[in-house]
Amino acid sequence: CENDPESMEEPMDFGTYETLLVEQDGDALVVTVNRPSAMNALAAQVVEDLWALTEVLAGVGRDGEWPVRGVVVTGAGEKAFVAGADIVEMKDMTPEQGEHYSRRMQEVTTRLEGLPVPVVAAVNGFALGGGCELAMACDFIYASRNAKFGQPEVNLGLVPGFGGSVRLTDRVGIGMARELIYTGRAITAEEARRIGLVNALFDAPADVVAGAKAVVAEMAGKSAVAIGLCKRLVDEAAPLPTAAGLDLEAKGFREAFGTEDKAEGVRAFVAKEKPSFPGR
Repeated sequence: CENDPESMEEPMDFGTYETLLVEQDGDALVVTVNRPSAMNALAAQVVEDLWALTEVLAGVGRDGEWPVRGVVVTGAGEKAFVAGADIVEMKDMTPEQGEHYSRRMQEVTTRLEGLPVPVVAAVNGFALGGGCELAMACDFIYASRNAKFGQPEVNLGLVPGFGGSVRLTDRVGIGMARELIYTGRAITAEEARRIGLVNALFDAPADVVAGAKAVVAEMAGKSAVAIGLCKRLVDEAAPLPTAAGLDLEAKGFREAFGTEDKAEGVRAFVAKEKPSFPGR
């Protein structure tokens, strides 16, 4: 029977977390940092919860094995995506504890980058320091016009610790990254869009998550295998010289030719039909 509960696939259990809300919503898995009273700051517990969640996500598998077609990362409320690291907790950290804090969150951001599905940051309000770094670990950044971005660590006698010195350069170029990191200046969403840090702006904060889920739904109509390959190729080719990157691309092109998704996509195009990708 079509509606027999026993015949329906059980939704995946992504776990329960003290500081995160994790909800499967259609094609998207929406992950919300849920500490609005603290501007969603990355306290040690938030980092541990993100680490545990990304460990679960990293174990799902690749491409068509995924129960969702994208991940949306956001923060609770309209004041902040993630306002930054938890300065109160950092006050009494030793150098060794500071390094552990840094490396733990770096593992989170690296795992997000390594997922085979697109990850979209939906930013309302402040995305400063660790918040900006969390957003930059996502494939796209969508933001409301009230968003603010920056790496203000120098204002505290610190340096970026969760990937800002690497990913900000990749996003906006070394000159702009140096200026933002050295000055600790916060910039508006419009400025972030102009320099290429943000992909799209939304007038109303409520529209940002909706926009992120909409782009995940748009990508859900494409080949999961091809998107996973594209993500891997873009990430792996970025630091390589042109010749090495082109070689990597040719190998990826060959890999795509051996997939069922390629066969279905080409068949449907020739037949002037909408493809039904199997995700293999």
